[in-house]
Amino acid sequence: MNTDLQKYLFLFVKSQDKPAYDFVPYKFGCFSFQSYADKRTLTKYGILADQDDWKKDDDVDYFSMLNPDDRRSLRKLIVNYGNLKGNELINRVYCDYPYFAINSEIINSILTADQIAKVEDEKPKDAKPGIFSIGYESKSFDHYLNQLVQNNIQILIDVRKNALSMKYGFSKNQLKNALEKLRIDYLHLPELGIVSKKRTDLNSLDDYNRLFKEYESTVLQNETDGLQRIVNELATRKRIAITCFEFDHKYCHRSRVINKIQHISSSKIEVSYI
Repeated sequence: MNTDLQKYLFLFVKSQDKPAYDFVPYKFGCFSFQSYADKRTLTKYGILADQDDWKKDDDVDYFSMLNPDDRRSLRKLIVNYGNLKGNELINRVYCDYPYFAINSEIINSILTADQIAKVEDEKPKDAKPGIFSIGYESKSFDHYLNQLVQNNIQILIDVRKNALSMKYGFSKNQLKNALEKLRIDYLHLPELGIVSKKRTDLNSLDDYNRLFKEYESTVLQNETDGLQRIVNELATRKRIAITCFEFDHKYCHRSRVINKIQHISSSKIEVSYI
């Protein structure tokens, strides 16, 4: 039931102008980590029963609360896919959206050889060495993870001083565990972070630049071991991502970390912003 519901939810949001959820290619196909976090919340408030089959546990008519477009989409989903369950449903989704089957552990029992070949074609293949700069501000957890998968990132390096977040998924253990499930390694280098008290009263890019200039002359000048670890990871993993909170790298100290890595590296490094 859990696998079926993920497929139904995926197909439903594909019909939305503004999808309610993002998905990643996981071991049974398309999967939303956020949906499971929401399930735990719904269970906490007695809306869903505390069991695996996502059974509604109250008498509220939530269908009537949907906007007209979503009601039509849900009815259409039932007509087009309501008779599909289990392997038949998975096969349909894998065939229509082969990218989301790239990490499937059950693909050989679901698809034919020709269908598997189409999935193989969807796998990210770019192996050119490079550093990717990524912030999670304004991004859903699944969208963020999917950007890493799509860019064939081998290791995510977190340069936050404190890897904690009020936003679901972005605290250290949540992030590390999700990445491991997607076969991406995680490394936290808090020594390359900036203490919170220095981040107050930052109202303009000039304010940030003054902070980062001090950061370069203190932290980056002294934390050579952390910087060398990044250089080493780049040499062995080839495609690495440096992460922090801010969406715009110009407002984040990770930009200065990357500049320093470019300066000390023995080879030219391509930097991409995702």
